[in-house]
Amino acid sequence: MVDAALKDARERMEKTVKNTQVELGRIRTGRASLSLLDTVRVDYYGTLSPLNQVANLSIPEPRLINIQPWDRSLLPAIEKAIMQADIGITPQNDGNFIRLPIPQLTEERRRELVKLIHQMAEDGKVAVRNIRRDVIESLRKAQKASQISEDEEYNAGIDVQEMTDEFVGKVDEVVKLKEIEIMEV
Repeated sequence: MVDAALKDARERMEKTVKNTQVELGRIRTGRASLSLLDTVRVDYYGTLSPLNQVANLSIPEPRLINIQPWDRSLLPAIEKAIMQADIGITPQNDGNFIRLPIPQLTEERRRELVKLIHQMAEDGKVAVRNIRRDVIESLRKAQKASQISEDEEYNAGIDVQEMTDEFVGKVDEVVKLKEIEIMEV
């Protein structure tokens, strides 16, 4: 019972950290990243499809993303989808490619992005702490139902707290790396 609860908590906390990483990856820094386009969906013959399923995406330069659709007739639809995704980049269509030049971030915008990533990190930490709370509650219920002893509950509580501290630290590491990336000129 205790081992299963701890294993479940670890898996859920790992997913939470990964989700926080994905969310932070969507934040635009001063360099090109294909994760900026993860939310872009293109109307492909009546079906909304992810951009990477209708075009080749590449980063030929640190501040440029090239999009080459497999079907040239999709160029206007891709351009429209990028504008609707509101990622803060204006596409440039040359008839064969769509180029997305990544503009230089101002110091003020960098500071705003750092505040935003700290807020996202706090959300991730709260999610990890909520998992801790859920596991401790389930351990208390199991102890009251005489499924585990008080000592097992106490020791498992300590293990859960150590696990929580570990994953909160991982969230902090991810945020620190993203902050360095954002503040880099």
